[in-house]
Amino acid sequence: MNSENVQTKWGQFISLIIVFFFWGFVGSANDILIPVFKKVFTLSQVQSQLVAWAFYAAYFVGSIIFFLVSLKSDVLQKFGYKKTLSAGLLLSAAGSFLFVPAATMASFPFFLTALFTVGLGFSIQQIVANPLAIKMGSPDTGAHRLTLAGGINSFGTTIGAILLGIALFGMGDNKKTNLSLEDIKLPFIILGLAFIIVAVFMNFSKIEDPAKVDEEEVKVAHSKFNILDYPQLYLGMLGIFIYVGTEVTIISNLPALLHTAEFGNVLEDAIAPFIALYWGSLMIGRWNGGVNVFNTSNLVNTALKFIVPALAFGVIIGANIFAAHDVSSFYIYPIWILLFIGVSFIGGKNAGKTLMLFGVSGLLMMVLGLFWPNPEIAKFFFISGGLFLSIMWPSIFDLAIAGLGKNTGKASSFLIMMILGGGVIPLVQGSICDLDATHPEGILGITYTHFSYIVPLIGFAYLAFYGFYCPKILKKQGISHVISEGGGH
Repeated sequence: MNSENVQTKWGQFISLIIVFFFWGFVGSANDILIPVFKKVFTLSQVQSQLVAWAFYAAYFVGSIIFFLVSLKSDVLQKFGYKKTLSAGLLLSAAGSFLFVPAATMASFPFFLTALFTVGLGFSIQQIVANPLAIKMGSPDTGAHRLTLAGGINSFGTTIGAILLGIALFGMGDNKKTNLSLEDIKLPFIILGLAFIIVAVFMNFSKIEDPAKVDEEEVKVAHSKFNILDYPQLYLGMLGIFIYVGTEVTIISNLPALLHTAEFGNVLEDAIAPFIALYWGSLMIGRWNGGVNVFNTSNLVNTALKFIVPALAFGVIIGANIFAAHDVSSFYIYPIWILLFIGVSFIGGKNAGKTLMLFGVSGLLMMVLGLFWPNPEIAKFFFISGGLFLSIMWPSIFDLAIAGLGKNTGKASSFLIMMILGGGVIPLVQGSICDLDATHPEGILGITYTHFSYIVPLIGFAYLAFYGFYCPKILKKQGISHVISEGGGH
């Protein structure tokens, strides 16, 4: 392959990682919309979590439709990567533009429909973009590109909350606390236009189509595949469901927690910095995990494990200072980052060990968040859940598909379906929060909104169990060690 071709591939890859950025941007934008919609439409906490439900349920529905269509004829084989990806982008553009009539009509169900449509487009993009990232260059460096894409995804989640916060509430002296649905229109019009531009760019790029396969062989493989033959897969599917659900529920319900008197009555216009810190925690973890995929000396690797998280934290602080947010309380947070770095050294590249250690660490953070006497510190224990979740996705994925051989592609599609957890688990936590309305006395001396963080605590417990138990399953199958390359969903 000559250098010109390599350059062309990287040029295309840059356009592809813009898609990963969009996933992150919209994902964190949801967390700004939840408290806004809750106030404007006078919703209960569980009703406000329908925002997460609409978005993540779309991933499940989209994956099911894609899978069923592929049973008759492989979509990627028939239409190719770029046409399929462009279709997903255009569908997300249509969903973005639906925010305009939804805001005009001031209709919460219409907003949910718009979000569902964006998510449906994302499900198609997700299925196409992962194998495409691996294809854009040498297969040997495919994991490097996925890790980089995961880091860009996290960058999108970090600044998405800040940018939408500025669009809705302004910044500095011009900041406003009154909410207007009209202000939602322009950001989503811009987002829709950006989707269209990337779709056009992708459609005219020189991306090669997937290698042709015998469709009869595919149908035979489908008929022989049985999930129940692979405990690592069905337990891993539950792992992805719980992982995404835990990742989303911690932050989706954080505005409600910070809005309680116990946690300082933080209003909607002041929530963006905390959302940025949470999603930024996932960025810190993924950038840190990405260090593992480069062949550097032990000394350089160790140095980067400290330097890269420091740079990522600097991005979070810098973006918030740019938006004129007071982040003085965040300067204590490097304590949690150092704890995370310590755990990552112990886990190394072993997927099972990493998952178990981060699961136990996350569980401890949730316990401390529930029982720490000072709410100013307790909230950072909850937010640090993002650090310990950050590099779980590749560990769960690698363990779940280990030993599946030719069935790896189908297993991956089943795992993508389980992103549905991001829609279901926040509803469970939201329903616990709503108990404060009927039981103001709380439980265990804290409000039910505070106590609701037992939900992610249980999530971390299962993820730790899967990290501990799955390697034992694989050992029985003759697979002794699974290496995780780091990265992120």
